[in-house]
Amino acid sequence: MADHLNFYIDGAWVPPAKPATRDVINPATEQSIGKISMGSAEDVDRAVKAARKAFTTFSRTTPAERIALLENIVRVYKTRQDELAQTISTEMGAPIWLSKAAQATSGLGHFNQAISVLKSFAFEEARGRTMVIREPVGVCGLITPWNWPINQIACKVAPALAAGCTIVLKPTEIAPLNAIVFTEILHEAGVPAGVFNLVNGDGPTVGVAIASHPGIDMVSFTGSTRAGVQVAINAAPTVKRVTQELGGKSANIILDDADFQTAVAGGVNGCFMNSGQSCNAPTRMLVPAARQAEAVAIAKAAAEKMKVGDPFKEGNKLGPVVSEVQFNKIQGLIQKGIDEGAELVTGGVGRPDGLGTGFYVKPTVFAGVKNSMTIAREEIFGPVLSILPYETEEEAIDIANDVIYGLAAAIWTQNVTTAHRVARALRAGVVYVNCYDADDITVPFGGFKQSGFGRDKSLHAFDKYTELKTTCLDLS
Repeated sequence: MADHLNFYIDGAWVPPAKPATRDVINPATEQSIGKISMGSAEDVDRAVKAARKAFTTFSRTTPAERIALLENIVRVYKTRQDELAQTISTEMGAPIWLSKAAQATSGLGHFNQAISVLKSFAFEEARGRTMVIREPVGVCGLITPWNWPINQIACKVAPALAAGCTIVLKPTEIAPLNAIVFTEILHEAGVPAGVFNLVNGDGPTVGVAIASHPGIDMVSFTGSTRAGVQVAINAAPTVKRVTQELGGKSANIILDDADFQTAVAGGVNGCFMNSGQSCNAPTRMLVPAARQAEAVAIAKAAAEKMKVGDPFKEGNKLGPVVSEVQFNKIQGLIQKGIDEGAELVTGGVGRPDGLGTGFYVKPTVFAGVKNSMTIAREEIFGPVLSILPYETEEEAIDIANDVIYGLAAAIWTQNVTTAHRVARALRAGVVYVNCYDADDITVPFGGFKQSGFGRDKSLHAFDKYTELKTTCLDLS
């Protein structure tokens, strides 16, 4: 891969205001695969000015014109979809099968979904002599993470464009190359100059500049709860709209009547998918205390079947985690689990056998975990599962809700009435029953509590990119 030292501002690739670069590291080899420039507040200001100018005309385009633009993006996207998958696997470590099946594919899905919604979206509603009108919110600052990079970019950019907004995007600096390809797709598709702008950089510099800029009308952020708090603080003085999808510590409640083989193995797969680097991963498995030994045996067998290694090698289920920083954090939390007295069932600290290079983590299962332990409360963001015993359904619900997060949860049961009762009791934005499938882009995605507020995906994503205007008419 090559260096990408320019930013995309006002329809052209332009050099940064100040020279500063960062290596992009392949987590499988620990070697640099290229450099990007790191932006400054001055670069953000240039991008915002371009977006504000473009908003004047783009906000007045018709839905039909925006549908045609989105359809053009879909057409160009398809020609580079495989390149996106290859890029994602190289820069953040997802196995190539996952990058092709989900990572790159999800971006295309969000644009198709935005087109579908836009075709029937009601921008105007007559109520007697009053009109309720939805207008584009304005210039949107979008800050996106590295774990599902194109998914998170597209699920924000697609509805923002569909609504008539203009954009300043700061993708992750850890895995930014897919965003370069994405930007080239939008340019080739004919997105007007200034409507979409890309500035690479880190959170403390470019992220802060976006969140605090008075010319940005809303910020949509996906990332850690810690960083989300800072985004909200920086946005507050300009009273801009802020929506956030933050961390998670999702509970997976396996009830006594569930098919344990299917439920436990499915929970392990859901937790370890993408090397555990999913905010909604079911990292806390709650099982009846009397059947914990049975669950542990199934989980151990499922975890030990997970082949870890080169993302491009066929048959490998898990690649590396994204960076040395993440690797070290995960290792520290695994050691914390051991130190606090959890039973290490399989895995543990260190790299898997035979993998001396790369940020590879052993698929790890802990049992006998208490809800007060660090590994039951902190988001690990790696292939680490905690199994917690419970005595009653009510206790399982209490344990599930007893964290600061509320992004997702799961229930395994053969009783439909029970499923609905428990789902209603869980303080989570998404509840899966007898599955752990987050691929449905037609439904809203987001969380309760410190997992953020606002929703991505589906018709409901349009709420955050539009403002309501009430127009009262008296023609008497």
